[in-house]
Amino acid sequence: MPQFQSDGLSLAYQSFGEGFPVLCIHGFASSGKVNWIETGWVETLTRAGYRAITLDNRGHGDSDKPTDPELYYPALMAKDAVALLDHLGIERAVILGYSMGARISAFMAYAHEDRVACAIFGGMGMNLINGLSDGNDIIAGLLAPSLAELTHPTARQFRIFADHTGADRAALAACMETSRQPMARADVRRIAVPVLVAVGEADEMAGPPEPLAELLPQGEAFVIPKRDHMRATGDKAFKTAALEFLGKTLA
Repeated sequence: MPQFQSDGLSLAYQSFGEGFPVLCIHGFASSGKVNWIETGWVETLTRAGYRAITLDNRGHGDSDKPTDPELYYPALMAKDAVALLDHLGIERAVILGYSMGARISAFMAYAHEDRVACAIFGGMGMNLINGLSDGNDIIAGLLAPSLAELTHPTARQFRIFADHTGADRAALAACMETSRQPMARADVRRIAVPVLVAVGEADEMAGPPEPLAELLPQGEAFVIPKRDHMRATGDKAFKTAALEFLGKTLA
C-alpha cells in the first residue's frame, strides 16, 4: 500500500476512482480495507463519480502502531488526515468517518474547516460529547490473555473483531485510552460545514443522532433502520442517505 509521513509515523492509504475526493476515516480496530472496501463503500462512491480515499489510522491496518497513548488523541489523528490531503495535493474533501473515524472527522472539521467541504458522521451521535462509557472494559478485553475470560459484551465484541482482523491489541488498547476524548459542546456548535449524522436505530454505543445534529449549525440526522453499531457500517440505506446528502451539498 502507498505510504505517507505524518508526525513521524508512516501511514498507509489507498485511492480509487476520479472526481470530487471523499476521505474515508475508519473506526476503532478496523482499517480502510475492512471499513470501506469490504463493506462496498468504495464501490458505491466511485460508481457515483467520487474519488474514494481510504486511510489506515495510526495503530491500525498497514500503518505504524505506536503503543504510547499520548499519540492517539483525535486532534492528532485529524492532523494525519490533513497530512494525507497535503500529500495528495487536495485542497478540500468530503470527510466520511465511522465511529472513532467520525470523532476524528469532527475534530478535523472544527480545526481545519478550510479543508472540509462537508462531513458525514456515521456511528457517532451525542456520545461525541458524552464520551464512551465502555472504554475501560474494551481496553481490559484487548489486553486479556484470552477471549474465554471475557464476559462484558462490548469487550468481547471488540476482542473478537481485533482477533479477526489480526490487529495489534497493545496499540489498540493505547488508542482506546485517548482516542475517545469527548468534544466540547461549544466546539461542536462551531463546526460550520454541513454534516450528516447517521446512527443505527439499535446502536447503543453512538448516542442518538438528532440532538447532535441540532447542535451543529448545518447538521441533519439520519437513523439507519434496524441496525446496531457493528452492522450499520455498510448498510444500503446509510449509503443512499450519504449519496443524497452529498448530491445536494456539493451541487
